[in-house]
Amino acid sequence: MARAGLGLSVREFAKLAGVSGLTVTRFENGNTSCPEDVVRTFRSVFEGLGVTFISDVSGQLGVCLSTKFAERQR
Repeated sequence: MARAGLGLSVREFAKLAGVSGLTVTRFENGNTSCPEDVVRTFRSVFEGLGVTFISDVSGQLGVCLSTKFAERQR
């Protein structure tokens, strides 16, 4: 969801994260064997692009795009 919200293709995000496109696709498809360091890298890249990870009181997870992202789109 965050990658799509940023308008990044799998290849573009993979390049930013320093992994293969297949790694991104597997992760997005729910492959649970993705190494924890790769997950941390994904989060770091997203946060660097202005994504904030959120959860509500019921435990629902989501993302917010910051004004940093909106400024980047201008």
